[in-house]
Amino acid sequence: MPHPAVVRLRELLPPPGSGGDAVDWEQIERATGLAFPADYREFVELYGGGEIDEYLSVSTPPVPGSPYGDLLDRGEPALSDRDREELCALLPGGVVPPLLPFADSASSDVAFWLRDGAPDGWRTAVFRRQTPHGASRWTVFDGGVAALCVAALTGEVHAFSERLSASGGHEFVSRRGM
Repeated sequence: MPHPAVVRLRELLPPPGSGGDAVDWEQIERATGLAFPADYREFVELYGGGEIDEYLSVSTPPVPGSPYGDLLDRGEPALSDRDREELCALLPGGVVPPLLPFADSASSDVAFWLRDGAPDGWRTAVFRRQTPHGASRWTVFDGGVAALCVAALTGEVHAFSERLSASGGHEFVSRRGM
């Protein structure tokens, strides 16, 4: 059964005609010890590597020929003390769980999974490179990859340095179409 956030994303962002990327999720879990959320697996299989509105690129596991297949190479980010403190202040208990970056914007923002608990319960956090003075550079979102994309595309959340148009007409450009 399709993930509800992926169903909604399909309504807002037509998948590419070239299809997504085939990934052996079980092999990745055996090799790395990492399991991934269901919505992300569906996203990769439906869309594959590419960009949303020429602004937001979502990383995939290694896929032959894909410049977006760097997900497993990214690892835990090095955060400044200030950035870690800002994120801690937004999280229950003030503890930052392991982070795994999964997307980047053209403005150099980075979206992370907050890897706490089972993968389907991972929340997301976006680190904005450009913010008004005094504003937090972090947005913590109670949802996964697909839900974050839906919220950004509909204007429900403004997690990135630039706002994606909430008026529709969104496009996913597949790595195959570039």
